[in-house]
Amino acid sequence: MAETTTGRRERKKARTRQALADAAVRLFTERGFDNVGVREVAEAADVSLSTLFKHFPSKEALVFDLDEDIESALVAAVHDRAPGQPVLHALRDHMVHTRTVVRTDDPTFLLVESTPALRDHARRMWSRHEKTLAAALAEATGLAPDAPAVTGLARFTLEAPGIARASTDPARALHDLFALLEHGWATTPLALPGRPSDRT
Repeated sequence: MAETTTGRRERKKARTRQALADAAVRLFTERGFDNVGVREVAEAADVSLSTLFKHFPSKEALVFDLDEDIESALVAAVHDRAPGQPVLHALRDHMVHTRTVVRTDDPTFLLVESTPALRDHARRMWSRHEKTLAAALAEATGLAPDAPAVTGLARFTLEAPGIARASTDPARALHDLFALLEHGWATTPLALPGRPSDRT
């Protein structure tokens, strides 16, 4: 009985959280982020203002309702990878499956890109994810959390999808970017001899 009650409570919390996130994106998209207050979002989701803040610590966080899930999945990609699978390949596959499906014409993506406060929040969020991923990489490899190889791979992993999305085939582009990191510049056509100044 206790498990049933707990499960029901968690499902209710998840529905409330989703209702708030959906209402926020709809109102922000229709009227602009700066023109909508959190009380209006709470009313649209038919919950109290205090309930809204139990789920989301700030107005900006309403747009990033999957923040914790994204961070947890990054850590899981490192810790739960298949036996013998290199960390680099695990992160590549995870980012291909999760980040290349983000469409640049998605209303939430457009909302974030057009709103300075949301762009700033996204940068802070990704910076936190970078530190969390670096910690997971350090644990998995035995390197120090501030080792350049660890911090560099964490940052590359989070920045690469943004570069890949500009391609007509983001998944292929992401594979190519990780291959560049794995095999080095010398294996690319761009490494062919060029002007004398290129070789200095």
